[in-house]
Amino acid sequence: MSTAVPTFYLYGEPQRAVEPGFVHVESLDDRSRPSEWTIQPHIHRDLNHVILICEGGGAMRADGDTVSFDAPSLLLVPAGIIHGFTWLRESLGWVTTISDSYLRHLLARDDDLQPLFRGPHAISLPPVDFTEAQATIQRMARELAWAAPGQRGAIEALLLGLLVQALRHAAVRDASAGTSGRQTRLVARLRERIEQRFRERDPVAAHALALGVSETTLRQACRSVAGMSPAAMVDERALLEARRLLIYSNLSIAEIAYAIGFDDPAYFSRFFTRHVGCSPRDWRADGSRTDRS
Repeated sequence: MSTAVPTFYLYGEPQRAVEPGFVHVESLDDRSRPSEWTIQPHIHRDLNHVILICEGGGAMRADGDTVSFDAPSLLLVPAGIIHGFTWLRESLGWVTTISDSYLRHLLARDDDLQPLFRGPHAISLPPVDFTEAQATIQRMARELAWAAPGQRGAIEALLLGLLVQALRHAAVRDASAGTSGRQTRLVARLRERIEQRFRERDPVAAHALALGVSETTLRQACRSVAGMSPAAMVDERALLEARRLLIYSNLSIAEIAYAIGFDDPAYFSRFFTRHVGCSPRDWRADGSRTDRS
């Protein structure tokens, strides 16, 4: 695949293996000031960001959508999301980076936290909670700067506190509230399988068989937890990949269709138009204009 989007460890650093418990905190301007306050689109395969904007603001471009924000706010960027930023000059803040495996461990502590990293978010904070969030991150930076007894526990407690703050001010709502933990876990397993196999265009029956449940059980769980059918979840992931490739690669429409598991490019174009409301060609043109602007 020919694509202009680089994959980094931390921004500007070559990709390498991520330690399971990796947590890193740095000042926003450490990498933004040398880059003239513009972070070009890139991707982290196994790292997630929690970014606190203390002063200034800017715009976040994530998987084809642009979100503007002003301080004080929290930005959540999941692993695997193509993202970039344009900061207002002299913006101040903190960038906390968490390995994907460790973040999943943290989110598993409380089902209420699960929706936070299903997509990118910009979350406004009231002044009193901003002060608390800033103090939390500064304490985390101090913990990371030296080894002391209980360091892991201290960092974990601070991270969980920060995530709870994000949850309480976020506009995300988990449709799984009130559903069983078994259904929530089943849908989480389905999401993982879709992520691994969405290019195969597996039917719902194949997913149910692999997960060891009936199709009816899987459909009921998806309706309760995700608010959509298993087939819609598969289509949603395929459309996300199609939008990424349309914006960030120079593959032809036919090549994109084949890349995400469609045998017929014409059918893929009809599929995309039906779900998105415009053709892949028109969507690419609009996305390119937005990126240039």
